[in-house]
Amino acid sequence: MNMTMTQKILAAHAGRTSVEAGELIQARLDLVLGNDVTAPLAIQEFRRAGGGGVFDPERIALVLDHFTPNKDIQAAELCRTVRKFAAEQGIVHFFGAGEVGIEHVLLPEKGLVGPGDAVIGADSHTCTYGALGAFSAGVGSTDLAAGMATGRCWFKVPRALRFILRGKPAEYVGGKDVILHLIGLIGVDGASYMSMEFGGPGMAGLSMADRFTMANMAIEAGAKNGIFPADETALDYARSHGASRMAVFEPDADAVYDKTIEIDMSALAPLVAFPHSPAGVRPAGEAGDIRLDQVVIGSCTNGRLEDLRTAAGILKGNKAAKGLRLIVIPGSPEVYLRAIEEGLVRIFIEAGAVVGPPTCGPCLGGHMGVLAEGERALATTNRNFKGRMGHPGSEVYLAGPAVAAASAVAGRITTPEAVTGGGRERKAE
Repeated sequence: MNMTMTQKILAAHAGRTSVEAGELIQARLDLVLGNDVTAPLAIQEFRRAGGGGVFDPERIALVLDHFTPNKDIQAAELCRTVRKFAAEQGIVHFFGAGEVGIEHVLLPEKGLVGPGDAVIGADSHTCTYGALGAFSAGVGSTDLAAGMATGRCWFKVPRALRFILRGKPAEYVGGKDVILHLIGLIGVDGASYMSMEFGGPGMAGLSMADRFTMANMAIEAGAKNGIFPADETALDYARSHGASRMAVFEPDADAVYDKTIEIDMSALAPLVAFPHSPAGVRPAGEAGDIRLDQVVIGSCTNGRLEDLRTAAGILKGNKAAKGLRLIVIPGSPEVYLRAIEEGLVRIFIEAGAVVGPPTCGPCLGGHMGVLAEGERALATTNRNFKGRMGHPGSEVYLAGPAVAAASAVAGRITTPEAVTGGGRERKAE
């Protein structure tokens, strides 16, 4: 049938035996996601269109993660709007206060997304769930409103790029480095409105945290979505987190791709994306003398427990450089709790870090880490556009948790080996 994974999922959700790239279709949705920034406008449009009840209160998730705990009066008003709507509609999966986590960490952790699902979210990084073999994509608030009302959304079926992964990454090379390498290779528009489909024997060396990070940043190459096959690693994750829906879709042997790119992950070094583009990639060891004012470890790319363990392994027994602000943000309450139980939070605090509650805050320059003019930050976030984390005259560098932790100790961009004295073989968790 010549279909890719994404095309097969869309065909199944459109009630079709097949679809072709470029077709406009309408597909049923397994989950609809909104947050405290995007849901208020969707709620307004929902009411304006005469919406009475949502299509299914169990298949909508509302997460107050961007500006919470409320940073100001406006944020409080937005959150109140969502909170009232959730109560009025009986939304089962509403996350606020102590239950809130960064949405793209929280939803897979809660088992709300499973392999083969079709998911939309009014947040561009909704493509994260492709790590589980789901089709997931960001939409605008008006499409979110329609999705909440009807349980359906329109899509133009995307063309696809295939990425064959080979080799095993070294210990301090993770999913962040792999996806930064790919974005540097094809550019920020290299996959414009395409599906980035990952596969190959190298997948076995990638943990779910790696895959979530890679699928998340497909949007940074302009993609509609990123997706991995649902192998046993993904299925085990879905089962262990209570996912109720699991359908495995494999690409056809003769699936049509615009291009196939092979990557030897064993040849990659820890990378850094320089301002003001995720494609501005260089090896961390070739960064030069880039002094830093702030390091942020967290976000929907690298706020999972595995990421915090990596950072803590480097920070243990070390101190953040004098004058540098080190901020660590666990991605969910569960991640936070386990980080406490494992002693990771103690390591961070003893290293001089501020450990904050789960929030998107600093990633989008919202709160808990806003930059002043002329300041530089290295962050494990996913975007480093001009003014992304604060003043337009500031700079943001992107990296994985190992480079971030090492750079916090050094006070400038450096490699993990420069702090630890060497690397070890990496294990996928």
